[in-house]
Amino acid sequence: MSLLDTLGSLVGKTPEGGGGQPALIAAALEFVNSQPGGLNGLIQQFKEKGLGDVIGSWVSNGDNQPIAADALHNVLGSSTVTDLAAKAGVDPSQVTGMLAQVLPHVVNAATPEGNVPEEGKLNSTTVLGALGGLASLFGKGSA
Repeated sequence: MSLLDTLGSLVGKTPEGGGGQPALIAAALEFVNSQPGGLNGLIQQFKEKGLGDVIGSWVSNGDNQPIAADALHNVLGSSTVTDLAAKAGVDPSQVTGMLAQVLPHVVNAATPEGNVPEEGKLNSTTVLGALGGLASLFGKGSA
């Protein structure tokens, strides 16, 4: 089973159809791991845009600070946003809003001890295991 299939089974598909958040989580994992330095590279991008404290909260064991969609778009840049939207099968105008919801959880799940993994690469197994508890965020929780 592919990473995307696993994510789909964990969090379900969006009501609009298409890949939605599961595909976006997969695209986010791939994106972070493809950065020079992996998560460390992404952390540096946030720091350069004055948002180091935000991504630092996602890595730490405390509460995750939220990020506005426009601030995330500013950090990532238009070409990255367009690429992520294409990989996730969602409209580019929606991708940063969706990513602002899922990226903090992806980073937090990848850093359970509050430390960036060696070489900055996110372990999809670790992330998927931790994200299993996030199903309720995507409307698949057991009420």
